[in-house]
Amino acid sequence: MTLPQTPSFRLDGKSALVAGASSGIGLGCAVALGQAGAAVTLAARSADKLADAVAQMQAAGMTAQALALDVADVEATTRAVAEAGPFDVLVNSAGLARHGPALDTTEADFDAVAGLNIKGAYFLTRAVAKGLIEAGRPGSLINISSQMAFVGGIDRAVYCASKHAVEGFTKAMALEWGKQGIRVNTICPTFVRTALSQATFDDPDRLAWVMEKIKLDRVGEVSDMMGAVVYLASDASGLMTGTHLLLDGGWTAD
Repeated sequence: MTLPQTPSFRLDGKSALVAGASSGIGLGCAVALGQAGAAVTLAARSADKLADAVAQMQAAGMTAQALALDVADVEATTRAVAEAGPFDVLVNSAGLARHGPALDTTEADFDAVAGLNIKGAYFLTRAVAKGLIEAGRPGSLINISSQMAFVGGIDRAVYCASKHAVEGFTKAMALEWGKQGIRVNTICPTFVRTALSQATFDDPDRLAWVMEKIKLDRVGEVSDMMGAVVYLASDASGLMTGTHLLLDGGWTAD
């Protein structure tokens, strides 16, 4: 009898692009991929933060480089990905939230959120896939979505709409590119403790709402995202495409 072998979680020899990598979940994903052996390109608008993150990753023995990139600029993003790629792995953590009552939503708010969370994410994913297809290589494309892609949220109508859309194009792209060996999935976190989410945690009413919903009785941490992204990027998830990993502490279980 030959025992089955666990597929590798290692990413040695793989190149990865992480957008929104200067802080928070994006930075955590970049470090996780680097620790798993990938050569990581960290992309974001903040050149100073990127330089610091890259320097620290390199000092820790990881292979990393910076790429100044505004995902909302589709033309520039498409050009940059074509020049720097192809990338075996994409993690798109670039995102925007402008929370408030639906009756108070402005057209500018809607356009800003949709422009980055939907349009930017769509064309970034397409650009990386195009490079892989032209090179005849498989790959794993991961968009950081949200539990709000599956439920509603107080003051989050536009954000929820944008993340529901990400789940939709993820499924469609997975169907189109499956025969090329390109997998497309999402990670859907609950509220994760970052600088951007601190305002929610500082609001007693919002914090009470969050804690009531999370069955594990704690908010998410960036470290909770890191194992999931390595799993989706690696051969360990080789049969997974067109779907999502909900890291929501049980929020959507009832």
